Amino acid sequence: MKITLLSIGKSHDSNLKQAIEDFTKRISNYFPVEWIVIAPPKNAGVLSMEDLKKAEGVLITQQLTKDDYLILLDERGKNISSPELATLIQQRGNESTKRIVFVIGGAFGVDETVFKRANYVWSLSKLVFPHMIVRLVLAEQIYRACSIIRNEKYHHI
Repeated sequence: MKITLLSIGKSHDSNLKQAIEDFTKRISNYFPVEWIVIAPPKNAGVLSMEDLKKAEGVLITQQLTKDDYLILLDERGKNISSPELATLIQQRGNESTKRIVFVIGGAFGVDETVFKRANYVWSLSKLVFPHMIVRLVLAEQIYRACSIIRNEKYHHI
């Protein structure tokens, strides 16, 4: 199973880039993993919020295949614990899912088409975070989930 981390936005912020790369490398010890960072549409500044979400939605769905298991990060999603995330990932592996795609939408969220396409909607918190922080937390939590699946010492209960 492959893990793809997809985000709308600019490239990794240099202040957080090292940490994101570190956790991504750690994940690669368990699963093939890649980041796809999609630049916002060039005319984003002149688009309405809805039009921007639609344009970003098209960019996101172009990266997906019909077999992908899509986990959307969204404030309307379900709050889960790290062990519950591990179970979710393990279940996908048990079902021979070829690729799990975690999606971080744009500043205004995602278009309804992406929301409806999602197999699972996950909220990291009721708080709102900058995208770079979300990328770091996402990478760390996936690594943590992998260590839980393997019953390794990283996660302390």
